[in-house]
Amino acid sequence: MNVYSASDIGLKRSSNQDYCLTGQFPDGTVWAIVCDGMGGANGGSTASRVAAENISESLCSGYREDMTPEELRNLMMLSVEYANRAVYDISLHVPGLEGMGTTVVLAVVRKGRAHIVHAGDSRAYICSEEGVRQITTDHSIVQQLVEIGEITPEQARQHPHRNMITRALGTEPNLRTDYNTVEFEDGARLIMCTDGMSNYLTDDELLEFIRSNKCEELTQKLIEHSKQRGGSDNITVAVISD
Repeated sequence: MNVYSASDIGLKRSSNQDYCLTGQFPDGTVWAIVCDGMGGANGGSTASRVAAENISESLCSGYREDMTPEELRNLMMLSVEYANRAVYDISLHVPGLEGMGTTVVLAVVRKGRAHIVHAGDSRAYICSEEGVRQITTDHSIVQQLVEIGEITPEQARQHPHRNMITRALGTEPNLRTDYNTVEFEDGARLIMCTDGMSNYLTDDELLEFIRSNKCEELTQKLIEHSKQRGGSDNITVAVISD
């Protein structure tokens, strides 16, 4: 298993409030965390960094090679819960960081399955022989509008409220996350990203990039594409492959 990641400030932001960490356990299991902070330059960058670092610490200290899928799920959920409390506590006690928060996507790929925990509108996609499928569902205002049929997914990418999320790590003492697991077959790739990428890329375009680029090149190619389309936000991409 391999994992690659890259992050870019984009073309219009003065700071990068995204944060990404990746790693691999001795048994070959790989993991990645992608966060997109909010709450001003200092607040957003602090929230995403603290969240990713806390999740990484909890995940790495609690992981065992003989874990059942249920135990792994619980570890991932608890790791995100601990990070939520850490960010929330800082926001209560540090002047200038009030109300900060971050999206989060945590992925662990192990024994032919991808396990995903997320909150917010940063995404995870799985690419296999069947094509590209979005695993996560955005926790956002525009996603709610899509689900009730008021706007299309294409309109959602340009909607003026597309950055308004309905769940974020660190903004409340408790966080409700979603957990998903999918088969990770031979040749599959897991793509994780912030909305600085997903706002500029259709599923068909993502599939074309995946098919025409090696994994180690894919992160930079996707970032370059997002910047060519406008690059109005920070852009972070992580790729897990077999």
